[in-house]
Amino acid sequence: MKESNFKYIINGLIKENPTFVLMLGMCPTMAVTTAAMNGLGMGLSTTVVLVLSNIMISALRKVIPDTVRMPAYIVVVASFVTIVQFLLQAYVPSLYAALGLYIPLIVVNCIILGRAESFASKNGVIASMCDGIGMGLGFTCALTIIAAVREFFGAGTIFGIDAIKHLGYEPVSILVLAPGAFLVLSVLTALQNKLKAPSATNVPQGDSIACGGNCFNCADKICSENHGKLAEAKAAFLAEKAAKAEAAKAAKAAAEAKPAEEVKPAEENK
Repeated sequence: MKESNFKYIINGLIKENPTFVLMLGMCPTMAVTTAAMNGLGMGLSTTVVLVLSNIMISALRKVIPDTVRMPAYIVVVASFVTIVQFLLQAYVPSLYAALGLYIPLIVVNCIILGRAESFASKNGVIASMCDGIGMGLGFTCALTIIAAVREFFGAGTIFGIDAIKHLGYEPVSILVLAPGAFLVLSVLTALQNKLKAPSATNVPQGDSIACGGNCFNCADKICSENHGKLAEAKAAFLAEKAAKAEAAKAAKAAAEAKPAEEVKPAEENK
């Protein structure tokens, strides 16, 4: 695998993690992360659909008419979702029962349709496959982390195995209920902001992006302009940060030099 394609995997895992950075796919993130196994299962199911649909859409990108591309994407995604749904029902019935309605809802997951529109329809098959793997694994890791935290503190178990209940821990049951998803996600996002990690709520403040925040119009030239504006905003942010660091360093050096200058005249007077 070329290094240029491998970067798409790292991009989906860290720089553009669909859950923690882009804040996409919030419906399954909130709904199915009551247990670590559910989060892992939903993440892997979405990854399979994402990779296969990216490959198919990329291979057919020059065949699908532009006027019907979205319906075509939905048909491709729905076909793979149906296959995954039948496989889960046949071989992992417990996971199928736990995920329930959210398996067919993968069809309208904005991560899958978003990558089909913004990446797979404009890039080659291998690059699209790597992008699908990266985004899918990033989504899987995010769901598993959120679900593991909720299960650990909300039920005292991890992947169904007793972790701290035998120590007399009283589970915080609200964490495995609907409000728990919002609480855990907000705490994890707050930690990202505190640690200055990439996230949708922790970005340099610069000029507004070219599309004005309208993702529907984000394509081709406008998309390139957005990347340019974001790069400029990031460069300005880093330059300002470096200038502040230099100013602080100079102030510290001046403060250390001042006492030495005061001591020297005193020695000369003696």
